[in-house]
Amino acid sequence: MRDLAEKWSVVPDWQSAVITAPGLVVRVIAGLNQLLVSGDLDAWARTSGMDGKGVGAFGTAQGDRYAARLARDRLLVVSSTPLAIATGWHTVGFAVTTISAGLRVFEVEGAALDAFIVRGTTLDSAQASASAALSFAGISAVVYRHESKLRIHVDRGLATYLWTWMETAVGNIAAGSHN
Repeated sequence: MRDLAEKWSVVPDWQSAVITAPGLVVRVIAGLNQLLVSGDLDAWARTSGMDGKGVGAFGTAQGDRYAARLARDRLLVVSSTPLAIATGWHTVGFAVTTISAGLRVFEVEGAALDAFIVRGTTLDSAQASASAALSFAGISAVVYRHESKLRIHVDRGLATYLWTWMETAVGNIAAGSHN
């Protein structure tokens, strides 16, 4: 019987996985609390005390607690500490779902960051957009800047694919390749 497992990429050890090249470093960010907020985002802002707008693609988030806009009525709320808000439906008009276990978060930094972004998407990284949800490296992702770094949230099932893509992209950038 054929061993079909040889076709799949080996899953990295996420706790120690790092890609480095001149001008770029890619690492996994673990331990973030991630919530999906859906519904009336003004009600969410009043209840949580957080901004109900969220940053869009290539917008810049600051601090340990922030939100990325996914749609007109949806936010990905990211925090380094748990938020004191219940999950489930809130009668003021929004729902909160914990999705920390469903998303893997990568962080990219360095002088060659713009070259990396150009390989991942056709969007202009100098223009922030309304939604941080976009196609990056051919898959759905949430992409924004956190301070001076780029953060990419992807479904955990796609994380190994994206990691392999990033290894290739970083290697090509380091080699000066335009592929």
